[in-house]
Amino acid sequence: MPWFPVKKIRKQIKLLLLLLLLTCAAWLTYVHLSLVRQGRALRQRLGYGRDGEKLSGVTDGRGIRAALSTQRAEDSSESREEERVPEGRDPDALFPWGAGRPLSLNLTRQAPSWREEYKGQVNLHVFEDWCGGAVGHLRRNLHFPLFPHTRTTVKKLAVSPKWKNYGLRIFGFIHPARDGDVQFSVASDDNSEFWLSPTESPAGAQLVAFVGKTGSEWTAPGEFTKFSSQVSKPRRLMASRRYYFELLHKQDDRGSDHVEVGWRAFLPGLKFEVIGSAHISLYTDESALKMDHVAHVPQSPASHVGGRLLQEEPRADMLRPDPRDTFFLTPRVEPWSLENVLEPCTYAPTYVVKDFPIARYQGLQFVYLSFVYPNDHTRLTHMETDNKCFYRESPLYLERFGFYKYMKMDREEGEEDEEEEVQRRAFLFLNPDDFLDDEDDGELLDGPEPTEAPGTQGGRRLAAPTEAPATPALPTPPAPVGRPTPRRSRALSWAVRPLPLFWGRAPPPRPAAAAERPPKVYVTRVRPGLRVPPQAPAPLSPRGPPRPPFPGVFLRPRPLPRVQLRARPRPPRARGRRTGGPQAAKLRPPAPAPTTQGSREGQAREPGLTAPTTDSNYSSEAQPVTSFLSLSQVPGENEEEEEGDDEEGAQGEEAALEDSEEKAGAVRGRWQEDAVNWQRTFSVGSVDFEVLRSDWNDLRCNVSGNLQLQEAEAVDVVAQYMERLNARHGGRYALLRIVNVEKRRDSARGSRFLLELELQERGGRRLRLSEYVFLRLPRVRAGDTDGDGESPEPAPAVSPAASVHPDGRPELCRPLRLAWRQDVMVHFIVPVKNQARWVVQFLADMAALHIRTGDSRFSVILVDFESDDMDVERALRAAPLPRYQYLRRSGNFERSAGLQAGVAAVEDASSIVFLCDLHIHFPPSILDGIRKHCVEGKLAFAPVVMRLGCGSSPGDPHGYWEVNGFGLFGIYKSDFDRVGGMNTEEFRDQWGGEDWELLDRVLQAGLEVERLRVRNFYHHFHSKRGMWGVHSRKAARKEAP
Repeated sequence: MPWFPVKKIRKQIKLLLLLLLLTCAAWLTYVHLSLVRQGRALRQRLGYGRDGEKLSGVTDGRGIRAALSTQRAEDSSESREEERVPEGRDPDALFPWGAGRPLSLNLTRQAPSWREEYKGQVNLHVFEDWCGGAVGHLRRNLHFPLFPHTRTTVKKLAVSPKWKNYGLRIFGFIHPARDGDVQFSVASDDNSEFWLSPTESPAGAQLVAFVGKTGSEWTAPGEFTKFSSQVSKPRRLMASRRYYFELLHKQDDRGSDHVEVGWRAFLPGLKFEVIGSAHISLYTDESALKMDHVAHVPQSPASHVGGRLLQEEPRADMLRPDPRDTFFLTPRVEPWSLENVLEPCTYAPTYVVKDFPIARYQGLQFVYLSFVYPNDHTRLTHMETDNKCFYRESPLYLERFGFYKYMKMDREEGEEDEEEEVQRRAFLFLNPDDFLDDEDDGELLDGPEPTEAPGTQGGRRLAAPTEAPATPALPTPPAPVGRPTPRRSRALSWAVRPLPLFWGRAPPPRPAAAAERPPKVYVTRVRPGLRVPPQAPAPLSPRGPPRPPFPGVFLRPRPLPRVQLRARPRPPRARGRRTGGPQAAKLRPPAPAPTTQGSREGQAREPGLTAPTTDSNYSSEAQPVTSFLSLSQVPGENEEEEEGDDEEGAQGEEAALEDSEEKAGAVRGRWQEDAVNWQRTFSVGSVDFEVLRSDWNDLRCNVSGNLQLQEAEAVDVVAQYMERLNARHGGRYALLRIVNVEKRRDSARGSRFLLELELQERGGRRLRLSEYVFLRLPRVRAGDTDGDGESPEPAPAVSPAASVHPDGRPELCRPLRLAWRQDVMVHFIVPVKNQARWVVQFLADMAALHIRTGDSRFSVILVDFESDDMDVERALRAAPLPRYQYLRRSGNFERSAGLQAGVAAVEDASSIVFLCDLHIHFPPSILDGIRKHCVEGKLAFAPVVMRLGCGSSPGDPHGYWEVNGFGLFGIYKSDFDRVGGMNTEEFRDQWGGEDWELLDRVLQAGLEVERLRVRNFYHHFHSKRGMWGVHSRKAARKEAP
């Protein structure tokens, strides 16, 4: 056994550890020097300045240090080698990194070769028609940063296009004039970011200055010191080097758009100056490149940091996972094994309008909607803040009254139903002839006791009533001493009513002249007083009748606080503020004489006066009452106090009021704050607004989702089918869950169902059942056939009672000629012209669809109208698609002609053609959905697409369902040829309406059109500038000789 010096090692352990540390330090130093020679170096997580002060990096929109995120991005990018382009492949190809993979987002570390003629300008990329004012909104653009709308150059770092809803990406190199520390500052409206790299590599760019992160921040032109984030920390630059920079700017639809970058030497008192052409240069020359060439576009941390952030909770319910989205991946039960499960029956719905004359563009009225179970959450609930069309109430009604009619307020024990009575009676006041104006006789006093009608006042004599009231006079309650003379108000007057209106009083007769007066405005106000006998109508003013009233607003009655009826009279206002119109006769009864209660009860009342009942006479709580006002009688406009002869009376009233205030305490103001009952509760029942919808094609509401099928009905149909299925196969299948049930209703003959069930086979395999069944009504004869009289397959003999239960209930049957094919080919036909960035996006989406689904039974047919911004055929060849066709046409863009040419290129008549658009985002289940809802000779499919709004994306969808559009249309080619194809003659020089015209002919041919809102099926918001070869006015002037 060899001898080991354990004792010596223990004695020298410290020296050995020190030697080990020195060895590690030497090795790290060697590795660092080696990386420096290669252009890379070990980076520390935290840096410190020359004075030992820790540098505070600028935070980005996520609250992460930009410098640290940049370092992590660089470290991750440097940990793997760059992928090289395989030999024989064009380096500018659209898909150089493998089938189905998007364009690489690896950071650009090596700048292209630079030339001296690049000096004096920088690259400018414009992303038009994109809403929002934050740079984060620009990063969420589908085409940012590789596919801008415009590529051009600019000669200085100060840009103001005087436009709206756009984003700018300016990049290039900065050439310092001298060595030293330099500070940068950026100013813009709205947000902007300035990134600078310590080298010429875009991968090392760091955020050094910015204006805002939310889109609400902005600066004036040249205002470089408004925010602390605008000014960068000093940076050491050398005149012998060039430094890569990137400037991002986002402008919304408001403000004076501008963005500028200034710099200054780090010396006291110096001001920022805009960086001019003498100190900038191009990153690369793009003048000879087409829009689909993107390999030269730099990708820096500025292009992707904080771009597409995943939200913890989706804002739209449609973004939540649903079994429908991936159910197509489950193996399907073979259709041949399901043929004998149900008895066959003919299928001829009554809503088919074959050979029925349809007016132009009226086919929209003959398209019916299907019911869906379970809820697919296609209702855009997140868009109902402003659009409440799903509810059948008027928008004006909802804005004014809300949903309070669905609520029943709970009442406390012993609380009377006065509010409900007032509300019920108030809503009955619909005839304006039943009310009196200020000039009318019956008026309301602001005191709880009736006031005797004087014979004369102010030289005017009150006219006596025309006839006596129907009820006898009641004794008058005593009036408190010292009460001021009340002000006049307006009252309600009914001609003949068997019941008293308010407070148990019998209404006086209505004057004859009241029926000829114009309508009045009705409001709800505090009513503490009673009526006085009506007086003769005042003569009309020389100016004529009162002005027409404005529409009235009825305020919902609610509990009112106790108010002091003896309020201090308002001081007289300045003269000359009286509004125009007829003046009402001023009725000011004298103060009541102090009498005893017995004497007042014994006084005889003049005819026409009624007294309140005893139970409500002493109520000290204010009562709501509805009254009418003319335009000249709006509260606050004509409330001047009379002066002159009434000054002495006013002084007496004030003295009496002061005496009463000493006894009653502090007087409350005339207008009191509303009392809030925080303990108010209410009762409400379950309300299902879905039952109020019909299967008519609702063109009014564009946020409502698919119609919801009742759960009981769906479960009943599934139970019947599973009973027949297990009876046929001996209990081989077990139902795991109901994935989807679609129902098309026919009230005359029965309902068609599409059942999609997840089954468990006895052997343990999970299968998918997706079949059409028909629930025929008992009264329908089995001999009913289609209207066309054609039957490609002989119908088996079906007994009249084959589809009817013994108890008379309808039973399921298998509809003939209504089976969909899972292996049918689908052709996407898209006409294009000068839409390079959208063509690339469409091809990338189709390639991703092929990879995700593994489905190769589809093809893409592009009809190109001489696009000059890219090589469409070359891009189509480079795309990893299972099948494709390229057709080239000359002339202007014509959608009808392009679609017709694409359909004509399809040879198989038993395949499906899908008339498509270029700006579509497809869900993975789109192929399966098209096949399920297209049946040759029976069904065509017109899915409803969600049109995204400006600045919206599939990850955060804001928009509406395109309920009027039928441009996305799936149909068998044989049926398309049978209806005559596209109308290329009439729609040669116009675009729009060709889809409605095709729909009319499809319906007249006897086909059903299935109309469903498809989950995660979007139409991207896009700019229409430059589409279809339309040039701007400036470009046209340049091209003119």
